[in-house]
Amino acid sequence: MEVMPDHVHVLISFPPSKAATSVIKALKGRSAFIFLKRHPEIRQSQYWDGHLWSPSYYMSTLGNMSKDVVEKYINDQKYNEEQKIKRPNKRRRAYPSHD
Repeated sequence: MEVMPDHVHVLISFPPSKAATSVIKALKGRSAFIFLKRHPEIRQSQYWDGHLWSPSYYMSTLGNMSKDVVEKYINDQKYNEEQKIKRPNKRRRAYPSHD
């Protein structure tokens, strides 16, 4: 998992018998419950409207990529974000190179 300023990257595995939407809903629901229980001041915040997550999400399967490639991509996100802050005008690839 890598937490970014405006989103979170998470690599999860679940049995094919589970619907992806159900897995995401459970993950977001339980994590919000735990977080908001520990930080009740967030629930009262006018900016959060009592919710931790937006209702949207993006999900993709690994396809022909290995788990290691995806893990490296997620782990590299913090470094890439730091570089973007240091050099805001330098262009970067949208997707990592895996030569």
